[in-house]
Amino acid sequence: MTKPPDNTAVRTALWRALHVLTDNKPYIIEDKIGYDLIKPEDGWQELPDMKYTKRLRASIVARARFVEDLAKEQIEKGVKQYVLLGAGLDSFVQRNTEISSKIDIYEVDQSDTLAWKEEKLIANSYKISDNLHFVPVNFETSSWWDELLVKGFDIRQTTFVSCTGVTLYLTKDAIIDTLKKMTALASGSTIAIAFYLPLEQLDEEDQPLMAMSIKGAAASGTPFMSFYPVDEIVKLAEEIGFKEIQTVSTKDMMERYFKNRADDLIPASGEFFLIASI
Repeated sequence: MTKPPDNTAVRTALWRALHVLTDNKPYIIEDKIGYDLIKPEDGWQELPDMKYTKRLRASIVARARFVEDLAKEQIEKGVKQYVLLGAGLDSFVQRNTEISSKIDIYEVDQSDTLAWKEEKLIANSYKISDNLHFVPVNFETSSWWDELLVKGFDIRQTTFVSCTGVTLYLTKDAIIDTLKKMTALASGSTIAIAFYLPLEQLDEEDQPLMAMSIKGAAASGTPFMSFYPVDEIVKLAEEIGFKEIQTVSTKDMMERYFKNRADDLIPASGEFFLIASI
């Protein structure tokens, strides 16, 4: 029997589903596919990491919507490949069949997570199309770039790369190596990578929850490794040679997706995106 995906992938997918099940319309993103694959036990909504994490749920659905908007924009502009680093139980392909059929999509993540996902998609009558490629990798110990090439990735084609929920678990050296590899992408490619602010730079109300998350991650054997101020990441991107560098913060997400809501859904501070071109 295939091992289940890691806890982070499951929790993130369930947060996206919980948004549709409990928050007010309009939904930031409508995604219950991960929930359908997981089939959680009764009472899952009452678990502490579901019940007391509304601001984190909001930030997760905001980043999912943001990345999806960028992906659609880049595909419409003519990119030929979409790489999801840390794909987890992302369901862009299954929910956007028409637009995703136009390009090659490479989902990069741990082997157990991808094997479980593929098995469950097939069991739930989702077709695995020829243009969807699962790329198993351990980001710290093996080269995601080499594995991508093995799966048929074409460095001559323009590409959009998204990376969410990954840098937190990587050493600085691994992050620098990942960014340097991305400079080998075809000219005109775009990257969107999520980073996490140091604890003291979070809004005060978010600090206790993040402190608990840091302790929990360490106790589970997957410690958080890297937190960065925005200016440090921008400087790093400039030194490596990226162009058209910009950052998108939680407050930017508020303006884009959370204005004039009838509920009090507000994303947690702490995560920001680096957007850059090759």
